[in-house]
Amino acid sequence: MRLCRLAASGLLISLVLSACVPSLVPRSPAEIAAAQNAADLANQGQFDRAAQAYVMLAQQNPGRSDHYNLLAAEAYRQENALDRAGPIVAGIQRKELTDDEPLRLDLLRAEIALHQNNPAAALQLTTQPDLSVPPNLRPRLLTLRADALAGTSDFWGAAQTRVELDHQLQGLDRTQNRDAAISLLARLGVTALKARAAAMQAGDPMFPWVSEALGRLGVTVAAPQPSLEQPVGTLVPGSNASVREGYKMPAQIALLLPNNDGLVSISAAIREGFFAAYFQSSDTHAPRAMVRVYDSGGNAASAIKAYNQAVTDGAQLVVGPLTRPEVLGVLSQPSLPVPVLALNRSDNKTVPAGNASQFALLPEDEGAQVADHMIDRGIHTAYVVTSNDDFAKRSAVAFKTEWQAKGGQLAGNAQIASGNVNYGDAINGLNAGNAGSDAGIFISMRVDQARLLLPQLRVARINLPVFATSHIYGGSDNAIADRDLEGVEFCDAPWLFDAQTGLPSYQEVSAQLPAARGATAQLFAFGMDAWNLVPYVDWLRNHPGSYLPGATGQLAGDTFGHINRVLTWLKFQDGVARPMNGTLQMDNAPGGPAPAGTAPAPASAPPVQPAQPANG
Repeated sequence: MRLCRLAASGLLISLVLSACVPSLVPRSPAEIAAAQNAADLANQGQFDRAAQAYVMLAQQNPGRSDHYNLLAAEAYRQENALDRAGPIVAGIQRKELTDDEPLRLDLLRAEIALHQNNPAAALQLTTQPDLSVPPNLRPRLLTLRADALAGTSDFWGAAQTRVELDHQLQGLDRTQNRDAAISLLARLGVTALKARAAAMQAGDPMFPWVSEALGRLGVTVAAPQPSLEQPVGTLVPGSNASVREGYKMPAQIALLLPNNDGLVSISAAIREGFFAAYFQSSDTHAPRAMVRVYDSGGNAASAIKAYNQAVTDGAQLVVGPLTRPEVLGVLSQPSLPVPVLALNRSDNKTVPAGNASQFALLPEDEGAQVADHMIDRGIHTAYVVTSNDDFAKRSAVAFKTEWQAKGGQLAGNAQIASGNVNYGDAINGLNAGNAGSDAGIFISMRVDQARLLLPQLRVARINLPVFATSHIYGGSDNAIADRDLEGVEFCDAPWLFDAQTGLPSYQEVSAQLPAARGATAQLFAFGMDAWNLVPYVDWLRNHPGSYLPGATGQLAGDTFGHINRVLTWLKFQDGVARPMNGTLQMDNAPGGPAPAGTAPAPASAPPVQPAQPANG
């Protein structure tokens, strides 16, 4: 992959500055005028004519011939005429060049070597020791070095170089570079990538890239839990407590949610949670965006249309869409003129544009975190019991992947069918009667099935500790029915148990809003987090270790814009789910005076003018 625009910017600066190149021999007015004319031709995109003009200058001014020949060769390169640049480059004396010209000559020679299928020569030119590289030329150097490494079949080294290049790029250049890096890793193959992933230490910057490459190859890998080092919103030193680090609020936001049959109640719960957090944020006196809501339609075409309309209407950030087809449609566009915080994960195997983030409630996250929790509890042998629901199958796959990666042993596996109330065959198939003291059971199923399973396990004299995903919780306390779940530990959204300070009380909100309780409670919390992520989504992506204490968990971002959740742990005691570690701390509210907030407006209405913030 050649990043032409990156190279062009540095070259055009060089061409413009050619008119004032220092020399012991003063330049005549005619030479100065001719050099300016050549630079003007280059700025106008007439690279062929500019190159010819520089060649003429080189012939007429022997004392500066190497300087002008370098500019001529660079102009031919911009014309995609490396064959014509080659002979000129071959005659340039490197020792006669000044400033960054020797490096530019090396880069040209490296690019010509690659064009001539000589990657070894290109690699030598781009890996010279003690090479001083100005910032405007570093992306081009790294790109050529990566291409040279790939040409010598060092795919790992080439990918590492492109990862190093990642933070120096923007927009389409960054998207193309990321795709190239992952493609290089994929060429190593599944076995080699899995071996490298297994050997990596926590925090290795290459791990997310290896994981993406394995995902492209259809392989799921265990992912380390995000490092939660510092909450967002920490006071900036010397700011007199009026500025909170990382807080950046757009002036206008679009919320894209589907309003078609089958998705109305889901969208309504997310939307209500979003605006509950929106109005509650006025208490902090933080700046708030104007919000407009759009119907994303439930399919890719409608979602793209809604996104484009939001951009036309002046949105500076788009939150949504929601369904996988919608997210795939929007994120598959060649470029995203306005950043996106998608409310689902795309199942596309290509990397979305660099200004896209993805936030989702994934059963895979829960399955992996149950595995980590059991290992932390000293359990090394697991029995797996799941329903035949899609969420249960997905969480079980993630659990097994994480479990085996952490050295755990899988001793038995069983699946219970929907509608069946006698789980004896499944329990007998586990062969868990003689399990050791370091064994435990992982379950993923709905609460009504779990209430049937646990008593039958006890009848079978299987008294192993049981660990579950959030689906075991019915959405509200039911002390009588849930006594059958006594002792079960499970992960869930902390806000549902008022285990996350800094957020409005769950008990108070759920008493007033039906969407905040029962089956849609998690979706309501998800909507709250969608709003609370808005001012911090960029910060989370670019600052590993930072996290947002959210309603659905502690939220951390990775280099690919994935918002990952770390859930809280609860345990059924006397039939009531109680947090195991008390409450979690939150200090993310920007302080000091701020512009007034605004109220949400439907997509059909004109933008709402700023108004006094409402009390939420």
